[in-house]
Amino acid sequence: MSEIIWKPSQELLQNSNIARFMKKEGIDDYDSLIQRSQENISWFWDACLKDLSIEWYKPYTQTVEGELPWTSWFVGGQINIVQNCLDKHLQSDSQNKIAFIWEGDCGAVKKITYAELASQVNRFAGGLKSLGITKGDCVGLYMPMIPEMVVAFFATLKIGAVVIPIFSGFGPEPTAIRLDDAKAKVLVTADGGLRRGKKIQTKRLADEALKHVPSIQHVIVAKRLFEEIPWTEGRDIWFDDLLEKGAPQTDTEILEAEDRSLIIYTSGTTGKPKGTVHTHAGALAQMAKEVSYYMDCKKDDLFFWLTDIGWMMGPWEMIGVTQRGGAFVVFEGAPDYPKPDRLWDMIERHQVTILGISPTAIRLLKKSGSSFVDPHNLSTLRILGSTGEPWDPESYLWYFEKIGGRRCPIINISGGTEIVGCHLSPLPICELKPCTLRGPGLGMDVDVFNEEGKPVRQEVGYLVCKKPAPSMTKGFLNDPQRYLDTYFSKWPKIWNHGDWAYVDEDGFWFLRGRADDVIKVSGHRTGPAEIESAIMDHASVAECAAIGVPHDIKGESIVCFVVLKPGSLSSPVLQQELKNQVAAKLGKTLTPDEIKFVASLPKTRSAKIVRGTIRKKYLGHPLGDLSSIENPEALEAIVKG
Repeated sequence: MSEIIWKPSQELLQNSNIARFMKKEGIDDYDSLIQRSQENISWFWDACLKDLSIEWYKPYTQTVEGELPWTSWFVGGQINIVQNCLDKHLQSDSQNKIAFIWEGDCGAVKKITYAELASQVNRFAGGLKSLGITKGDCVGLYMPMIPEMVVAFFATLKIGAVVIPIFSGFGPEPTAIRLDDAKAKVLVTADGGLRRGKKIQTKRLADEALKHVPSIQHVIVAKRLFEEIPWTEGRDIWFDDLLEKGAPQTDTEILEAEDRSLIIYTSGTTGKPKGTVHTHAGALAQMAKEVSYYMDCKKDDLFFWLTDIGWMMGPWEMIGVTQRGGAFVVFEGAPDYPKPDRLWDMIERHQVTILGISPTAIRLLKKSGSSFVDPHNLSTLRILGSTGEPWDPESYLWYFEKIGGRRCPIINISGGTEIVGCHLSPLPICELKPCTLRGPGLGMDVDVFNEEGKPVRQEVGYLVCKKPAPSMTKGFLNDPQRYLDTYFSKWPKIWNHGDWAYVDEDGFWFLRGRADDVIKVSGHRTGPAEIESAIMDHASVAECAAIGVPHDIKGESIVCFVVLKPGSLSSPVLQQELKNQVAAKLGKTLTPDEIKFVASLPKTRSAKIVRGTIRKKYLGHPLGDLSSIENPEALEAIVKG
């Protein structure tokens, strides 16, 4: 973990987007850049937005006003995301460039240029206005990853309405909760979708949800399956019909910097889902900064992050890439369907240059072995991305070596829905160690605190942010006190993100899991990632989740749930081998008391292992909201032995 495995090329050191910014600002090295961006956040965000050519209808007069937990950004400025992501490209040759490539679960492919996308967005925006939708109204998107989703997303933003993105895999109850909380007036959905070759009855599920959402006035339905569906006359409208009704040109609404753009709900694994509220200027600033400087996205790049519209990475990718004038991939399917080489085949066929994926998805694909990777030419890749949860070294190195050919840096980012961006991220000019996030994000004054609220190094502590950032949520929708309780109850005016972090002797940052997943054994505090990594070093192990459970003597004991690789067999001998391996790596104190073999681990659609829910299930406690869990059946194997 302490070895430098990647060093930036001269090309990145001289010609990357962040290198250009540093030269412009007279900054010589990484440490100076981070320090200056933390000490003077107003300077950084001003310089950043100028460098990225963010366009304003009216310039702002003050960069930031107030302090945490409540701040205003870009005071007096007027802006719209769509002006910066679509409209401006129509004034140049970029209008003829590909904006996105869609690939369906079935293998169908469609390519859309900026001019074609803008034309459809114009018409759909006009259609929404004809239905009486105006600035501030909420529009839900409950759709598969199809081209119409992209059109509806930008059209909603264009007229100043607010996008409510909802996971395409949700059932009626979680969909209803989100739409009702936001008091959405319109739902955009589809007649159905495909996943792993199976039809999903999206419209039927939407209709069930809408029985509990009295605010919905119209349902706009895109055609994906072209099959007969339930229909409510007077309420339901075909997507294509609304496009026909829309005017060829619809003005982009001039908005205040702090006007709402998105309300994105967190996963809800710890109670009622929380609606995080984001603005046009704040979301655009953070997303454009990260896609440009962290991922080094340029006009000739094809960007592919394996995501869903319901995860913040969906809006993040679409806004960030189009602001740069690049192209992105919209993928409807699963990464291992119909075969485990689906992603690698897509990268080769479409010539993807930037790939983003979660550690969990890599562990899934790694189980099938490198024989599915080796036949494919992945040489177009130049940047790898990841987010979702902490890495284990074996999977990280597999991604680095097998997918990136040791040429590509892994830009391992971590933040959250609450900031639609990252607290931590490497830059493509940084050296990298396995699993590192390298350091603070640009303009993000983050630190690691101990229990007393003092900065610590070479010690696991709380990841905190000491100054505001433009993309931080404007509270939680309809629940401002819960926002204060979640982030500011431990230290006033300090954003406590809830993650464990660690900074090593060389200044490289690492994540150690969620603070509420912390395990305390005989006075020794650790995050589950440390134990899981030790277990996953074994050749037979594909995945692992570690939890702490009450123990009369030690305070807590460790229980691990282990998924084996194909061909590996569970046995008492293997259980003991894994215990011995943890003891050898971490010491006897952290040896698991119990190891249980399971077929799969319960995860959210964004591929996060729900350790808190695993612990509740194991202890027989009420499970709470399970709507975010993609495979709740996996919980049935989580029983006390």
